[in-house]
Amino acid sequence: MSTGKLTQQVDAYIKWKHHLIKQLSIYRAWMRSNKVSNPEIEGKLERAAKVLRQDEITLAFVGEFSRGKTELINALFFSQYGQRMLPSQAGRTTMCPTEMFYDRKSERCFIRLLPIETRMASTSITGFKRIPEHWVTIFFDSRDPQAMTQAFTEVARTKTVTVEKARQLGFDPASLDHCDKDRSQVVIPAWRHAMINYDHPLLSQGIRILDTPGLNALGSEPELTLSMLPNAQAIIYLLSADTGVTASDMQVWEHHVRQLDEDTQGSLYAVLNKIDILWDDLQGPEFTQRSIDQVREASARQLRIDSQDVMTLSAKQALLAKVKNDDKLLARSQIQQLETLLCERLILKKEQLVETTVVKQMLQLIQNSRNALSQQLIQTRERQQQLQGNKSDNNHMIYELQEEAHQKYDQHQKRLIAMRANRRLLMRQQQMLKSACNSNQFNDHISALHREMSGSWTTLGMNQSVELLFRNLYLDLNNLQIESKLADKMVDSIYSRYCREHPGTFMEPPSLDVDQYTRELRVIQRKSDRFRSQLKTLLTEQSVVVSRYFATLVSEINKLFERLHGQVEHWASDVLLPLMQNMLEQKQLLEQQMIRLKSLTQENRNHQQQMDRLTTMIHTQEMQLQVLETVLKEFRKPPPFLRSRKVVNLHGQSVA
Repeated sequence: MSTGKLTQQVDAYIKWKHHLIKQLSIYRAWMRSNKVSNPEIEGKLERAAKVLRQDEITLAFVGEFSRGKTELINALFFSQYGQRMLPSQAGRTTMCPTEMFYDRKSERCFIRLLPIETRMASTSITGFKRIPEHWVTIFFDSRDPQAMTQAFTEVARTKTVTVEKARQLGFDPASLDHCDKDRSQVVIPAWRHAMINYDHPLLSQGIRILDTPGLNALGSEPELTLSMLPNAQAIIYLLSADTGVTASDMQVWEHHVRQLDEDTQGSLYAVLNKIDILWDDLQGPEFTQRSIDQVREASARQLRIDSQDVMTLSAKQALLAKVKNDDKLLARSQIQQLETLLCERLILKKEQLVETTVVKQMLQLIQNSRNALSQQLIQTRERQQQLQGNKSDNNHMIYELQEEAHQKYDQHQKRLIAMRANRRLLMRQQQMLKSACNSNQFNDHISALHREMSGSWTTLGMNQSVELLFRNLYLDLNNLQIESKLADKMVDSIYSRYCREHPGTFMEPPSLDVDQYTRELRVIQRKSDRFRSQLKTLLTEQSVVVSRYFATLVSEINKLFERLHGQVEHWASDVLLPLMQNMLEQKQLLEQQMIRLKSLTQENRNHQQQMDRLTTMIHTQEMQLQVLETVLKEFRKPPPFLRSRKVVNLHGQSVA
């Protein structure tokens, strides 16, 4: 059975991250053994490892029902099982938004289902995730295919309610099926949300899958539009070759999907599925391909995108081909085009993000350690040569070397004291930064929003309240930006002075990027504006959907400001970390050097014994340096996808 290019690339990406975590552990052990570690460096290393461990790749599958979303998930990820892992058949199979993941803390596989009646509450799905008693949990044995089938079938369960009840739950009755036995009732999903915890090789490595059921869920769950879909690294929009772009397809595309390509860092793909319906063996492959191209061109025109951005494939035939190892059928299914695009855009983007957020920072720390140790090794070799050339008075020579080490140690001590004074100055600046974006201020804005909304639940009142909230938030960020520029000037001055005192040293001063959060807030505002523009009627009373919208909006803004607060919190300790690390390591290495030199003078040794002792010192330093060189080399290696392509990575290395 073929595992697929995407599966192979994801597996390589995960192994690369695990390798980086291992190299971080080696570096941390080196620092501890040489007694040059400190809480700030330990914290930075732990945060880097946490980023690598918790990094996830979320793929969201969007489209109306019966477009083949579930079958495509089976073909992309689960063909190695030789059967459909997820139930896929004609008609509606996924009735509620479904997340698939692996929870290492759970000892058993499970499906957790949130009843549809919870839509009557204003609590978001994320809020309910913190209240397990509201969920129905079904455990299953992943080794028992029949048990798995029964468990997964529960996700598609429906129930019948009155039209009025469906409307209260946020459904559009016009888009629902009527009950065959009682036309006054309509069919709705039994569940609002499903979470499937399954120990699958890819899921356990950080892949997360989001399968959405169509317009009914997207239109009534603000969290999907404002949070879940925008946070996905890839959004795959499914169409069907036998219907083309229908009116409901177009509605989902225009209202919920198209803008995600502009607002997020994720990749958006339109996929025309079920091309096997167009296969015509009598007319031949050229006729078939022309028919597929015609549907593709027509779909691209309707979606107003380039035809190259519309993939065509048959998920059903791709799954069959992978199970049977049929290369010809696999090529005919055309799924490999989508896998190639996902690799080129999704995996490449994730690798570049890890290089920027983790690798680049760690390289600076490791290079600092390597440079400090290299200087010590050079000095020790020079001392050995001096001792070699002065055999008559070796003790006097060692005393001179000792005095030289003492002088350098005193210089480092003074510079450390000055650097700690700079750090205290930056801590005061940090308080100014924290006061410019403190949580009390944020809570005041949210309280004002609730007060305004409680007084006016009309469309106009809602819009004015939300616009006032964003104006206040932008003002806070602008004030923070002013303070951050003052902080950056202080940091630039400290780094410039350090580089002048240490000729040949160049370190780039880090800055506090407030613009990033302003851009993210604008994205949230655009998504919020679009969602509010979709409301069809004037709001004269409190609406459950609108309440959930506000809860989701506040949650998204709160996440943004929590990350901002976290960056400000770590700023004062992290901003001088490269300089402090360099100075502390040189100080510690000088201390070790002084101890070794002192032992040479205190003990009654002849010239050869002293030379042997220095040789041992050099050998120890060379071994320590080799450890750092190896870790540095491993961090400099391009990530796997870059390695497989002729791409220049951030270290300026061209990959053959």
